[in-house]
Amino acid sequence: MTFDMSIWKSEIRRGVVEICLLTAVKEQEGYGYEIIQRVKERSGIELTESTVYPMLTRLAKQGLLSTRQEPSPQGPSRRYFKLTSDGKRKYDAMLEHWKSFTKSVSQMLVTK
Repeated sequence: MTFDMSIWKSEIRRGVVEICLLTAVKEQEGYGYEIIQRVKERSGIELTESTVYPMLTRLAKQGLLSTRQEPSPQGPSRRYFKLTSDGKRKYDAMLEHWKSFTKSVSQMLVTK
C-alpha cells in the first residue's frame, strides 16, 4: 500500500480553510472573490470559488456570518459576508485552540 500525500494534504487543508475564511471576514466584511484574495495575499493559500462559496454559505446558515446583497458594477449582485457576534465567539475559541494545537505539534516535531 502506498501513501497518498495528496489525501493527507487535503485533510489538513480542509481543517484550516474555515479559520482562514473567518479571519479574512473578521478583518473586514467582503464578498466571495474579495475574501479569496485576502486569504491568498495574507497566507499564500490558493482557494477556489467551489471551495469557498459552499463554506461561506454553511457558516452563514450556522449564524456565524451575516449576509447582505449589493448591486455589482458588472454582472450579478454580490453577497457580502460579515462576522456575527456568535461568529466572533467561535472564531476566538478556534484561534485559542489553533495556537495551543500548533504549539504542541511544533514541540513534537522538534528533533533533538
